[in-house]
Amino acid sequence: MNWTRASVRYRTIDVDGLEIFYREAGPREAPAILLLHGFPSSSRMYETLLAPLADRFRLIAPDYPGFGHSAAPAPDEFAYTFDSLANVMTGLVDRLELDRFALFVQDYGGPVGFRIAQAQPHRIRAIVVQNAVAHEEGLGPLWETRKAFWADRHRHEAALRTNLLSFEATRLRHVGRTPHPERYNPDAWHDEFAFLSSPGQIDIQTELFYDYRTNVERYPQWQHYLREHRPPMLVVWGKHDPSFTVEGAHAYRRDVPGAQVHILDAGHFALDEACDEIAEHTRRFLTSLDGMNA
Repeated sequence: MNWTRASVRYRTIDVDGLEIFYREAGPREAPAILLLHGFPSSSRMYETLLAPLADRFRLIAPDYPGFGHSAAPAPDEFAYTFDSLANVMTGLVDRLELDRFALFVQDYGGPVGFRIAQAQPHRIRAIVVQNAVAHEEGLGPLWETRKAFWADRHRHEAALRTNLLSFEATRLRHVGRTPHPERYNPDAWHDEFAFLSSPGQIDIQTELFYDYRTNVERYPQWQHYLREHRPPMLVVWGKHDPSFTVEGAHAYRRDVPGAQVHILDAGHFALDEACDEIAEHTRRFLTSLDGMNA
């Protein structure tokens, strides 16, 4: 069967009283992939990846609470922490009866996905990492100002909020240091900037930025999980990422020596530039787990 964008379904489901939006493609009985998005994006970042993989896999790409088309309660009504996001995503896969699945994680998807994997390792068939960090050497120089915010929130919060609402910062998250800016659709950062400028978003994203410090604290736990369980792992990494360094990609091999690592001529949102390449690597990697030909 030839799958097209028309094959993607757009659904909303109640998870613990929250309306959670997700995109779905592929046969229900096919091996499942849970695709977890980054900041400040949503499941929309995976739109171009769904159709190329939907002939062989069931793909589920949700929006976290506070993102995309999912419910966005105020921070005094919902705790915007990565623990909370992981709990809601676990509730989603429970509702969808995904007993075992592969994870595809990017940026914020890393800390959400690694929490799920650490808590329920028996459910994780494999992990695909696209510019998501689990080792401190993966944090580039941009993180120094963010570490200052974690150390003294009161002093640095105003500057952080200004940066969060900056159009230029939103654009640079995509374009970064890429030598091929013409590959990028400017709709991505215009839409994300409009999202970040919507009522209440600055409060939601500030809470998550502050809680990000807990991710760095848990890196040793996630590394232990990887060393203990050795999940099959594919790392596809845009080398022009201004936030996460290439060293963060290679570090996964310390924990999972058999991890496949591919460094791509792309940026932080590598799917913007190298979707075909990432789709082919992902297809080949996941089908090989069942002894199938790519």
